[in-house]
Amino acid sequence: MPENAPPEIFDAVRAGGGDVVEMVDAQALIWTDPRNPRDLRRVLDEHPGIEWVQLPFAGIEPFVDVLDTDRIWTCGKGVYAEPVAEHALALALGGMRGVGRYARRTTWSEPYGHNLLGARVAILGGGAITQSLVRLLTPFEVTITVVRKRPEPLAGVGEVVGSEGLHAALAGVDLVVLALALTPDTERIIDAPALAAMPGHAWLVNVARGRHVDTDALVSALQDGSIGGAGLDVTDPEPLPDGHPLWTLPNCIVTPHIGNTPEMGIALLATRIRDNVERFAGGDDLLGPVYVDLGY
Repeated sequence: MPENAPPEIFDAVRAGGGDVVEMVDAQALIWTDPRNPRDLRRVLDEHPGIEWVQLPFAGIEPFVDVLDTDRIWTCGKGVYAEPVAEHALALALGGMRGVGRYARRTTWSEPYGHNLLGARVAILGGGAITQSLVRLLTPFEVTITVVRKRPEPLAGVGEVVGSEGLHAALAGVDLVVLALALTPDTERIIDAPALAAMPGHAWLVNVARGRHVDTDALVSALQDGSIGGAGLDVTDPEPLPDGHPLWTLPNCIVTPHIGNTPEMGIALLATRIRDNVERFAGGDDLLGPVYVDLGY
């Protein structure tokens, strides 16, 4: 475990029945630096006795080239689902009801808004964020279609379709939410044809990864009004540069990847680490497994 790891992580290891030891004696490694794959690879090469690596976030893109089949890998998959789903709901309501649009105004202006109540919603991805969001959407009596790689039924969802049904799922919706893993198959899954499949009033909310969306195509769609708007907690590029058109478009809300803030996340990650340390010691399956062959 890196020496600068938050104290809550050290406490979590001990609470799970583990000991914090020197790297040479370690069986497991809790890696808390989300953007330092080179150092992680060096540590693993120097200490081949490490049997399990816990990564900090659900998204593992920085570490794809470090993954191997010599040990068990886990990540923060599902850990941050609740706050991220909450933020997706906030972006959806803020966009559809015009809060973002009105916040930029300096004078009384014309009415704008679409109901989330009774809306038709498409969610891309079938993981923990989607499951949390489905629960949060229940009081709004929405009709939900989920698009996922494996079209297995999900509780509270009207229809689940495979990725081949994406454009059909986008047609006729009021809201599209991206909550899926980033893989080569899902990069730029929302491109110009996908945006063209959405109705002119529909909002796109992305709380997954910026590279799911073709940014140039999105800017064009927002500028010509072919979709209602976009609420983006993630962008491509990220951080979004100063002066980028997305900052000033009246039908776009940008937040700086804060669906899960460090203050929200550390306690959630600590709980996952505690549980996994306990499971590792007991020889049980670990939570949040990384599928090395699939890259997520």
